[in-house]
Amino acid sequence: MAVGKNKRLSKGGKKGGAKKKAVDFMTRKEWYDVVAPAKFDNRICCKTLASKTVGNKLGVDNVKGRVFEVSHQDLSGDEQHAHRKIRLRVDEVQGRMALTNFHGMDLTTDKLRSLVKKWCTLIEARSDTKTTDGYTLRMFAIGFTDRRENHVKKNCYAQTSKVRRIKRKMIECMRSVVSKNTLEECVKIFTTDESIGKDIQRATKGIYPLRDVYLRKVLSSPSLLISRSKSCACQNSMSTNCLKFMASFQLLWKILECQLKNELVFPMLPKKKKKKKKKKVLCVD
Repeated sequence: MAVGKNKRLSKGGKKGGAKKKAVDFMTRKEWYDVVAPAKFDNRICCKTLASKTVGNKLGVDNVKGRVFEVSHQDLSGDEQHAHRKIRLRVDEVQGRMALTNFHGMDLTTDKLRSLVKKWCTLIEARSDTKTTDGYTLRMFAIGFTDRRENHVKKNCYAQTSKVRRIKRKMIECMRSVVSKNTLEECVKIFTTDESIGKDIQRATKGIYPLRDVYLRKVLSSPSLLISRSKSCACQNSMSTNCLKFMASFQLLWKILECQLKNELVFPMLPKKKKKKKKKKVLCVD
């Protein structure tokens, strides 16, 4: 459209309309320090950004539940643990400090790929076990068959029956460690040394020798013992209150209907059904 044709519009746009000022979005944000659990050496591992409290929306609620993936090398300061990643979940916020708890563990992809080789059998096992403080841990163990002494063959493949037996032993070793310890003790066992892998190697030596046995992955879910009991109690109280309210509401509604119809019948008393008398039929021969 040519300029000057429409008298209502000027070159700058609408008459009297001023351009909106560009507001920096960082003014509405604030930084939080992510604090790792006490079992790690370097507590403050990273920072996170969250929006400030606006009205009923609290800034703390935006931070709670966030999951951070940190290298174990950054938490411990040791290069030997660089192949392990640790997940931390924010459970509580105190001021500008986001306190985290252990949420999971994983091996890096380059470490996993370096373990896989030809002429051997890869064996994996999974188990779900509960710690003494009520946390559920799902663990994935990985191992590879190794050549025996004076081994002649080029490969070292294991039979399926032996693979099943090795898997059972793996699950037994994982459950025996986790079921006797709390979550903090389990994390220490997972991160300090590969004790579970060594136990599995010792237990399966009579079936078939293994090499490079690791916990490939660990997932944790929070303890729901207290929260479940509380929720069940709340649900029971709510259900009884709702039933009482519904019954009283129906009673009032029936009374109002009766008043409108000018009836003096109490709605809470059910009407008795009149029994119909059967007529006697006389048969005359």
